[in-house]
Amino acid sequence: MKLATVRTDNGLRTVRVEDGGYVDLGPGDLGGFLAHADWQSRAADAQGPRLSLDRSQLAPVIPQPGKIVCVGLNYRTHITEMGRDLPEFPTLFAKYPEALIGPNDPLTLPEESDAVDWEAELVVVVGQRVRRADRAAAEAAIAGYTILNDVTLRDWQFRTREWLQGKTWEATTPSAPTWSLRTSWPRTPRSAAPSTTRSCRSPTSATCSSTPPTWSATSRRSSPSTPGT
Repeated sequence: MKLATVRTDNGLRTVRVEDGGYVDLGPGDLGGFLAHADWQSRAADAQGPRLSLDRSQLAPVIPQPGKIVCVGLNYRTHITEMGRDLPEFPTLFAKYPEALIGPNDPLTLPEESDAVDWEAELVVVVGQRVRRADRAAAEAAIAGYTILNDVTLRDWQFRTREWLQGKTWEATTPSAPTWSLRTSWPRTPRSAAPSTTRSCRSPTSATCSSTPPTWSATSRRSSPSTPGT
C-alpha cells in the first residue's frame, strides 16, 4: 500500500494510491494522518472518493516533519571514492522542512553556488515516539519508507566542518511522490520521534566524486532512485 499527500483547492489531503488514481483519506497531510492510532486500518479500509489530480498537485510526502535527521559517511564504497578515511561513527546532520518540495515542483538552483550536487536517498519515516528502544521496538516504530533527492551545494557544505549550510537551502529537496508501508520493505530498523524522517546516504553516485566533478545544470531535472525501489 502506498500513501501520499496532495494539494487540492480545499487544502492538503492524504490519499491512498490505487490503480493509477488517488483515494481520499481525509483532510491534512500524511504526517497528521500518522497520529491516528489506527492509521493503517483507516488507510486500507477507506472507501472515500477518488480524486482526479494533476501530477503537479503532489506535495512532499510529509511536508512538515518534526525533524529530518540525515546520516552521512555510512557507506564504505562511497567514503573511499570520496578519498576519505573510514570514520569511527557516521555523520549526522539535519535538514529543515522548508527545504522539502514535491516530486514535480520546480527546483531553482541557487545562483550563489557553482557546485550543486545530488544524491538519491532512502528515507525512513518514524510513526510513533520511542526512546531508548531495543531493536524490536525501534522496528515497530517505523511507519514506512520513501526516497528523496538530496541536493547539496558542495562549495557551501565544505566551508566548515559542519555540513548544514550546504544541505538545507529552501525548496531544494524533492521527495518521492509516494510512501510505502514498512511491511512492504526489507527489515531495516531506525528510531526517532513521530513524523521524523531519516535520510540514509546513497552508497555511490555522488557527482562530486567523479573526475572532474559533473555538477547539475540549471535546467536539469534529476529523478533519483535507490536499489530495490
